[in-house]
Amino acid sequence: MSSYLSIQNKIFTDREDLVRELENTRKNKIVVFTNGCFDILHKGHVSYLSRARDLGDLLVVGLNSDSSVEHLKGSGRPLNSEMNRAFVLAGLECVDYITIFSEETPEKTIEAVHPEIHTKGGDYNLEDLPEKKILDQFGSRIVLLPFEEGFSTTSIIKKASG
Repeated sequence: MSSYLSIQNKIFTDREDLVRELENTRKNKIVVFTNGCFDILHKGHVSYLSRARDLGDLLVVGLNSDSSVEHLKGSGRPLNSEMNRAFVLAGLECVDYITIFSEETPEKTIEAVHPEIHTKGGDYNLEDLPEKKILDQFGSRIVLLPFEEGFSTTSIIKKASG
């Protein structure tokens, strides 16, 4: 399979299609789930995603849809469309699957994926995670990964706009 097709095959716009794919590939494997906007991919993102993947065998990334990014980040965001953001993420070796979700939080996607491990950046705390309740129901482990200071999409946008 060509590299282009292998990248395309990592992207799922329908959560149920991802669930069917995982039924075929997750046997005896630890599934790690994370989520985010990933509007302008930078070193902090790649470091975070690589560390998340190191915790298990498959990394599933829940990607906020364009409408959910605009709701979370405000007008003018995202800068890159959901399909462009998904394609860039799918090009990373550490990412196995991407699914796009339009809700404000990833609970429905987590419920569908049933990850063994859920990761968030160290700028979060367990008490503030809206998805904690559903993760606890499944017995998923939550891991807060180190946050790399100095890397954020917002700071890149500010720097670029001068």
